[in-house]
Amino acid sequence: MPSPCSSSPARSQPPGRPSRPRPSPRLQVSPNQRFLVTATGQPFFWLGDTAWELFHRLNREEAERYLQNRAERGFTVIQAVALAELDGLNDPNPYGHRPLLDHDPARPDVREGPDNDYWDHVDFIVAKANALGLYLGFLPTWGDKWNKKWGVGPEIFTPQNAAAYGEWLGRRYRQAGVIWILGGDRPVENDTHREIIRALARGLRQGDGGAHLMTWHPSGGQGSAQYFHDDAWLDFNMRQNGHVPEFTGRYDATRADYDRTPVKPVLDGEPIYEDHPVSFDAKKLGHSIASDVRRPLYWDLFTGAFGHTYGHHSVWQMWAPGRNSINNPLLPWSDAIRQPGAAQMQHAKHLLLSRPFLDRIPDDSVIVVDRVPTSVPGAGRYRFVATRDRAGSYAMVYAPIGRPFKVRTAAVQGDTLQAWWFNPRTGEAISLGTLPNTGEREFTPPDPGEMLDWVLVLDDAARRYPPPGRTP
Repeated sequence: MPSPCSSSPARSQPPGRPSRPRPSPRLQVSPNQRFLVTATGQPFFWLGDTAWELFHRLNREEAERYLQNRAERGFTVIQAVALAELDGLNDPNPYGHRPLLDHDPARPDVREGPDNDYWDHVDFIVAKANALGLYLGFLPTWGDKWNKKWGVGPEIFTPQNAAAYGEWLGRRYRQAGVIWILGGDRPVENDTHREIIRALARGLRQGDGGAHLMTWHPSGGQGSAQYFHDDAWLDFNMRQNGHVPEFTGRYDATRADYDRTPVKPVLDGEPIYEDHPVSFDAKKLGHSIASDVRRPLYWDLFTGAFGHTYGHHSVWQMWAPGRNSINNPLLPWSDAIRQPGAAQMQHAKHLLLSRPFLDRIPDDSVIVVDRVPTSVPGAGRYRFVATRDRAGSYAMVYAPIGRPFKVRTAAVQGDTLQAWWFNPRTGEAISLGTLPNTGEREFTPPDPGEMLDWVLVLDDAARRYPPPGRTP
């Protein structure tokens, strides 16, 4: 039944929840402080999707459809917001429920019975995601609830009720597969904002007993490190490199956070979305396409990120005809989940997990700088980047365009190299055979097309690694 304070008509009761899944493996920071691993030390590759309005706008059948689609495409984390941006305090969910009583974070609107309130719906989605092997990147609130510089608001948080709300959430989801993401796309502008975030973190820790990792989602062009890098509760840094398509001045900031001390893992939690107004200026620059979201995927990963988050402009807001929208989405969310960029993200995951992962480092010195450096390694949309493992058993170079480039093959150990081209659009690998490790060598990507990207993979042939993208 809808909440008594709802003015919406009665909605049908939601279908029953899935059977309780096995607990998701607990996650922790790797010993070298660069990656996330399970409790048994297995690498965890964060491949996220921004589904900010998932809890708020989708009914259970829709949520299951969405989650099944993302599981099939190899995603591992779904980023969703409890107190949602699009009037999530006042506009009820599909079953007529709202999250709080009187806009008070210390008073979640919880009713008797398993399917009678907003939080029962959140429980259903979390359990369904976990059953599919997905973690929830769980945002307790969007940032306009504590800083209404942008967004609907209203501002409802104080340090006191933030701590109480956090403790309640922590207890409720203590056994679930979640990763806490504080912040919600708003800057910290004063001491009160800072204390609200820290109080929320303390409450979550009190409630879940430290069972889950925690980070902070910043606003565009910023990172958690500039506000909270030295805070003990911040397990890893999250950036929002934002909705621009150029490496220089945005995605190169991932490496800057990688180089900070103390060392913490770093992730881009919001790059440019697929089908998004480029740089928020569609009239001048149009809308992004799949190649625009592939480039940040490899830029971030090869410059130090431990994983990556994808987004689609229709999917984050779960837009459908008849719903209010932000910045003119092009497709209903139910069609947008099939866009090509979303399916292509998993190829990077498979590529990196097919080689030693936990000692991987960024290393652009693998690339020989051209006589004209803006050609190679390049700038803007056309930046080449490289990564390898510390032992030198392999190296990879991301080429966003079909331009010839040279590499220093000495970055890879061994007298003989096995060379490959890896296709970021299909996940297929093309063998170039074995080559002598003689120093500098030029490679030309298979296609000269300017929007056709490739990854060059060089292995120490003695390691006998499988084709890139295939696990042993």
